[in-house]
Amino acid sequence: MTSTVIDQKVTRYSVRHALCMARAAELAYKDEPAIDKAAREWGFERVRHHHTTFRPPFPLEDTQAYTLGGRDMIVTAFRGTEPANMRDWLSDTTTPPWPGPGGKGYIHYGFAEALESVWPQVHAAVHEFRDNGQTVWFTGHSLGGALAMLAGARLHFEEPYLTATGVYTFGQPRTCDRLLTREFDAAFTERMYRFVNNNDVVPQLPPEPAFHHVSALRYIDSTGKIHSTMPVITGLFDHAKGYTADLLAPTSDGVRDHFMGAYITALEKNQN
Repeated sequence: MTSTVIDQKVTRYSVRHALCMARAAELAYKDEPAIDKAAREWGFERVRHHHTTFRPPFPLEDTQAYTLGGRDMIVTAFRGTEPANMRDWLSDTTTPPWPGPGGKGYIHYGFAEALESVWPQVHAAVHEFRDNGQTVWFTGHSLGGALAMLAGARLHFEEPYLTATGVYTFGQPRTCDRLLTREFDAAFTERMYRFVNNNDVVPQLPPEPAFHHVSALRYIDSTGKIHSTMPVITGLFDHAKGYTADLLAPTSDGVRDHFMGAYITALEKNQN
């Protein structure tokens, strides 16, 4: 993973900051010593690790995240999981929904329980580190993206005086019903950025109409270019182009496009 120093003075969207948040999301897959080392290199003096282990029959093994505290910025990154470990339970429509943050709509039960398991730790770390009016950021890839979005929602709707400065997600699945997406979109205008890489399979789950995506899409096309919208007609052609890029295994494109490395590569290209 390429090392970088995060500009802790940032308060607005930029591709460079998106790349920093992507690297922070990628770091969530590493072990604690690697996270501690990167934190120092990135200019953060404090680190808290969050980890909860589940027992069967819950479909996930654990939830992991970390929080970095700096002089001007706090970043919490949630770890994701492999598509094969998510597909069955994300497609299960028999699981009852979980009430959304602050009573706003409903969210997927699996995401809710995963976030609930570490939220007290995350919440405590954010408040412990926020001793200088620091900005607050959430990020994550895959499952971690869903948890990052929901963490931002919990902080805002349950503590309205503290709204995250930004939420950046990569390959995030659908997380909630239409009511919460509407409330979230209104609260997080120019704060939420949901990156989707071409044919990434995970953002297509769980199924509609029960679950929906929040707005603020940043679509990465088959050439690696970032768009703020995805036009219907050109988007269909671009999806097809991605599927045919690997003629020997076209269905693998949806999994290949989900890899965190693919998102980072695209963001690096867009720096130029």
